[in-house]
Amino acid sequence: MSTEESQDDSPEEEEDLQYFVRIGGADLDGTKTVERSLSELDGIGTRTARLVAEKADVDKNATFGLLDEGDIDAVVDIAENLEDHVPSWMTNRQNDFYSGETTHLVGTDVSEKRRHDINRMKIIESYKGVRHKRGQKVRGQRTKSTGRSEGTIGVNVEEIREEMAEDEAAGDEE
Repeated sequence: MSTEESQDDSPEEEEDLQYFVRIGGADLDGTKTVERSLSELDGIGTRTARLVAEKADVDKNATFGLLDEGDIDAVVDIAENLEDHVPSWMTNRQNDFYSGETTHLVGTDVSEKRRHDINRMKIIESYKGVRHKRGQKVRGQRTKSTGRSEGTIGVNVEEIREEMAEDEAAGDEE
């Protein structure tokens, strides 16, 4: 009898389940827990996801799509305006170059600002900008043996065999 009751409850839960939750221009999976779903969003890691769930008074292990509409709105609001709820050292965009403000970027804004910053470095031809232009490593990694993008260095055996075959064919014709 108890198995029949649990089977009756599952269709109701599936009807209330929101499969996608939209935050910061990205769709989050509503079938996962709040913490796991938020940590998949660019700009939010596991620690920040826990903090967002705590600030919104939501269980971090609850299924995100099964939350009430008000709880989902609270999580979305806190995630999009995180700089108002966390200390400034925890934000990912401190003292912006143009505005001087401290903000926390989420979703597609992270990649957009990153591209913008790299282009600015290229334009002013800073050291990092020049390395980006050349396609070389930027953060001080070793480049003697890794990061080679210009084909093979050394002997190309296949090319030598092809040349030898061509020479032999030319020698046989004479």
